[in-house]
Amino acid sequence: MSAPEPSRNAAGLLKMLGIAFGAFVFTFSMVPLYRIACEKVFGVRLEKGPANAADKTSANNTRWVTVQFDGGVNSKLPWSFRPEQLTLRVHPGQQYEASYFARNASDHGIVGNAVPSIAPSRASAYFSKTECFCFTAQTLDAGESRDMPVRFIVDPALPADVNTITLSYTFYKNDLLTSRLPASRARMAQATVLAGTPATPRSAP
Repeated sequence: MSAPEPSRNAAGLLKMLGIAFGAFVFTFSMVPLYRIACEKVFGVRLEKGPANAADKTSANNTRWVTVQFDGGVNSKLPWSFRPEQLTLRVHPGQQYEASYFARNASDHGIVGNAVPSIAPSRASAYFSKTECFCFTAQTLDAGESRDMPVRFIVDPALPADVNTITLSYTFYKNDLLTSRLPASRARMAQATVLAGTPATPRSAP
């Protein structure tokens, strides 16, 4: 004997509410998951913004720390990418800005993601990035070039024996987002058409 109609409706409603609640929780969990990935896997400490980071520190104008910059691309990414300055001397507790230069050398648009790293690794807990191009995917059209700034603060609590910090980035091609670009979809459609076109028969000599 089948269940009464009201019972089935109530069960369906509860199921829909459960799915909606799960989606809500998943959406808001993405930010802390991203933060954990950056801080634990890539060794980069994130802050909520310049104002928050500045409130937590007080500048130490008697100490200098040298920040070195490095950058490169994965072999699958036809971009050129480099820091616009090799070193910068900073006072712990003050916010500074550095810049990287990126150029898409290919004939089509590409989306890339930058993965940062800090050396020595124990300095990562004292290096706060308040603004960075690595927080989101970057899209460059064919031949497009762009300056990509990064703002950071070195915590005054940095161990006294650490006088040099290296900030390095490696750019990787984001295949999924690149495939969603209009030009990429057009090329894929053209390739499909060409692949399905039968070869023209050659006439007999």
